[in-house]
Amino acid sequence: METSIDSLVEYGPRRIIITVTAVICAMLELIDTTIVNVALNDLRGNLGATVNEISWVITAYSLGNVIIVPMTSWLSQQFGRRNYFAVSIIVFTLCSFLCGNATGIWEMIIFRFIQGLGGGALLVTSQTIITESWPLEKRAVAQGIYTLGLLVGPTIGPTLGGYLIDNYSWPLIFDINIPFGILSTVLAIQFIKSPRYEQKRPANQVDWLGIILLTVGVSSLQYVLEKGQEDDWYSSNTIIILTVTAVLGIFFFIWRELTYRYPVVELRVLKNTNLRVGVILTFLIGFGLFGTTFVLPLFTQSLLGWTALQSGLLMLPATIFVAVVVAAVSQLVQRGVSSKYLIIIGMIVFFIYGDWSYHLLTPETGSDNLYWSLFVRGLSLGLLYVPVTAMSVSTLHGKEIAQGAALTGMLRQLGGAFGVAIISTFISRQSQLHRITLVSHLNADDPVVQERLSQLSRRFLMQGYNLQSARRAAYGVLENTVQRQSTLLSYMDVFLWVGVLFLLCVPFVLIFVKQARSKGSLAEAMH
Repeated sequence: METSIDSLVEYGPRRIIITVTAVICAMLELIDTTIVNVALNDLRGNLGATVNEISWVITAYSLGNVIIVPMTSWLSQQFGRRNYFAVSIIVFTLCSFLCGNATGIWEMIIFRFIQGLGGGALLVTSQTIITESWPLEKRAVAQGIYTLGLLVGPTIGPTLGGYLIDNYSWPLIFDINIPFGILSTVLAIQFIKSPRYEQKRPANQVDWLGIILLTVGVSSLQYVLEKGQEDDWYSSNTIIILTVTAVLGIFFFIWRELTYRYPVVELRVLKNTNLRVGVILTFLIGFGLFGTTFVLPLFTQSLLGWTALQSGLLMLPATIFVAVVVAAVSQLVQRGVSSKYLIIIGMIVFFIYGDWSYHLLTPETGSDNLYWSLFVRGLSLGLLYVPVTAMSVSTLHGKEIAQGAALTGMLRQLGGAFGVAIISTFISRQSQLHRITLVSHLNADDPVVQERLSQLSRRFLMQGYNLQSARRAAYGVLENTVQRQSTLLSYMDVFLWVGVLFLLCVPFVLIFVKQARSKGSLAEAMH
């Protein structure tokens, strides 16, 4: 069905059905990026996998996502948005069923990769569908609804996963997608329209080489980011080979897309200054969002002794608050408030969050203190997300907008991957440095240290240890205390330096962001 942009606007029950369908699909994709994390031990035991093999259950899904996201605009054009969206839901749902019934680890990995290919299309396409279904004057509301799904999805993933694992069994974390997937497929086919902004290209104009180079380059990069720390980076021949493959693949992909007449990803649109800056800022937001989200559960579970369910519930109030902020900021952008200055305020607020967290984290930090700091983080993300999206495409036109959205989607994913990889490496290295510093201050001749060891030894002697074993156990407790403290200090450093990174980007925004058109830019941003 070929339709104009104006004819995509819906009213009454049709708009509600389309919006709910698209939000459900976006949330399913995002929930599945995190819900598996808390089930890895159960999966490893049931599928007979090693620690290295089971980590591929997460990596394979991320690979599928990052490969397909930049191609969503082209695939929607080739097959029609409705058809492509419906098939993506079917692939995602079918693979959820297959994952839940997998009997071996490599079956699970293959099904998760294909599930990632199906799920990767849902996020970008859902955003476009929701926005184009709402009239121009109400698209701020549409953005708020979509962002609620965008932020709630990855937050409730570990919480939901922990609940299902504790009370049921691991297949349910996949099977729960099936009824929602079936319903969404039926509703998508029935209600979603399929615009065509240009004609489908014949087979001899399809950029097959570009697709191959994109797949090889980006998947190699994603593997290096996911597995680098685990494999001790460049002491591993695999990491070295794949780093070279990633650099060459991405280099020749860029060359191909800039020179080929019918590219699969239109990189020439990056000539636009606002989009170019927006892509960089989107990468930064992905880095900060996923990076700090990665650290906080580590802190609460490893140092405070919380469960996965408690960690997930900690994030929910602030997540809902973000949706409120996003709705308010959407209205401000649509009424003409400068995106540039909202972005700057958001970056300063994120620095405040990072600095506050740096001083807040202790072995005795309570949930009340963490709640308030997360509300500050939520205010920052709300101030950043909508203005960056609007600014990125505010000076684009027509089909350039969808091409720009695909690029920002890919860079958000890669930003998150870079954030987790760099931060996990940073934590490991900083922890070692802090341990060396702490140990250097523990002098065996220090009366305070001797008194502490004596107290610990007496405690173990009362538990039935002999003198030698009690002394050894006392040193073990002291070593564990040093390790916990060095880990805590490394977590504190993460929040401080990520906050500083955001603050350093303020001059960059002031210099390079051009003033976008005030009204309507948000609406176009979502196409």
